[in-house]
Amino acid sequence: MKLISKGLLFIVLLLFVSRTIIFSQAAKSSIQINKNLKIVALDYYYNHELKKDSNGNEFQYHYVWEDKENTGFYEVGELCKSLGSEITEIHNAPTLKELKNVSIYIIVDPDTQTETAQPNFISDIAITEIDNWVKQGGVLVLMANDFGNCEFQHFNKLSEKFGLHFNEDSRNKLTGKEFYKGKFENLPDHPIFKDVKSIYLKEISTLSLSGNAEPILIDGKDVIMAGSKIGDGFVFAVGDPWIYNEYYDNRKLPSEFENYKAAKNLFEWLLHKAKMVR
Repeated sequence: MKLISKGLLFIVLLLFVSRTIIFSQAAKSSIQINKNLKIVALDYYYNHELKKDSNGNEFQYHYVWEDKENTGFYEVGELCKSLGSEITEIHNAPTLKELKNVSIYIIVDPDTQTETAQPNFISDIAITEIDNWVKQGGVLVLMANDFGNCEFQHFNKLSEKFGLHFNEDSRNKLTGKEFYKGKFENLPDHPIFKDVKSIYLKEISTLSLSGNAEPILIDGKDVIMAGSKIGDGFVFAVGDPWIYNEYYDNRKLPSEFENYKAAKNLFEWLLHKAKMVR
């Protein structure tokens, strides 16, 4: 009996040690996976439009992750998560320390004084922090808007660091359902446009380029999309928030437009360039 008891005790101890090792390895594996995540951050500071709900409480909307209405970026957030990344937001002027915790940083349509009572303009200090982060491997996405619907003076001070200048114009103006006026179908051989027949962008600020900046989409003499390799990082610029919910899919657009395909291609391409979270 004593021999059997000792044998059973040995087996129990062996099972306990084995399970402890397995759980320890699983924990280490989980930590390693978390360290290797890519994080997509959306600015909530320079774009900070508010409205009131039915109870009179203010909330932020327009180009934000949680906005499921036509005005939001909910669909883009879900896309990023489907591609294996996490999403977050930055509610303040970004610092280099904070940006080191994200892989991609998106700024969309900074507020004008007509959109927000006290807009947060991009400061020289913030520009320096963002510039240093890009040089160290950050991927920056700049989405402007057309003249009158975007703050350009400070936004251009940031974009010009990377050879990208928004021209403060308004191309592809249309009314109602004149979707054909926003159509781009002669798309270049580029990863963003793989298997994409046509995309839709309306009321766009075109771009002027210098330095390292290179065009991605040109129509006639107008640069519509561009990119710039800076240090170990990259900057993508377009003069329209063209993949917000209203025009992400075909809830409103005719089926010939494939913004959702281009959006998926765009973020696959950008995430490939982006670094894991340090």
